Amino acid sequence: MSIRRLRTLVAVHDHRTFSAAADAVFITHAAVSQQMRSLEDEWGVALFDRSRRTPELTPVGRALVARAREILRAYDGLLPSVMGDEGFAGEISLGAVPMTLTGLTPLSVRLLKQSYPDLHVRIVPGMTTQLIAEVERGALDCGILSRQGPLPPGIDHADIAREPMELLAPEDTDGDDVRALLAAHPFIRFSRDAVVGGLIDGWLRDNRIAVDVTMELQGLEAISSMVLAGLGVSIVPARCVRGASPLPLRRLPLPAGAPVRQLTLAHRRDNPRLRVIEAIHTALLGAVGIGTFRPGAGPAP
Repeated sequence: MSIRRLRTLVAVHDHRTFSAAADAVFITHAAVSQQMRSLEDEWGVALFDRSRRTPELTPVGRALVARAREILRAYDGLLPSVMGDEGFAGEISLGAVPMTLTGLTPLSVRLLKQSYPDLHVRIVPGMTTQLIAEVERGALDCGILSRQGPLPPGIDHADIAREPMELLAPEDTDGDDVRALLAAHPFIRFSRDAVVGGLIDGWLRDNRIAVDVTMELQGLEAISSMVLAGLGVSIVPARCVRGASPLPLRRLPLPAGAPVRQLTLAHRRDNPRLRVIEAIHTALLGAVGIGTFRPGAGPAP
């Protein structure tokens, strides 16, 4: 057994096919197949069900992947633990929900790299449910996501910021009554695939507010552009870190009792790079304190 073969086994699990795993670990498809056969011969077990067109891991194979991750984490952390730098070098993977990609995430990573220039942060965008699954199976070290309710066992979290919901409307819209504006204009719905979309729909339903849905979009930038074009109004979270040049829109707070999006940093409890994850959380809090992402500018004094 070798560390290289274990990395390949984990890559096959994470990328689903031998071809994709080969690209991820920079070897050929044939080499992936050979390494997996070697592991099966060495361990005397069937790692893959090859009766299918695309080989799939057997239950034993999936269980061994989980143990292989633990071995790889220990191996990767061996030198940093001896040298005393606690792993503040190399790569760490950070998942992020889309709304944070133009404000909170870039500003916090910039702050982090000012303190740890040898640390490379690999950003992976995704929806909250997807990021939780990726963190849980060890494909991501940590993820910035929307927390609603308990997280799976073995997942810890550190809260970042609370983002209250607000109504977006064109600048020339008259009136400040949120209910009246929702009744008078087409509604651009925040995707129900996102935790935020579910919170907004639940609030509308609980308050018996009927809306005329004209479209359903996922990204804040896309929604804001549609509102700017006069195609309707929308409800979105008020971002804890805003972009440098926000679009000229009216932003009205929702009435008391409206939902709030809780941003949190989630990670596996057994992740060996907890010190790095703590530093990421500190940088996230620092970004929230600055409040606005200005490209090229340093942090506030």
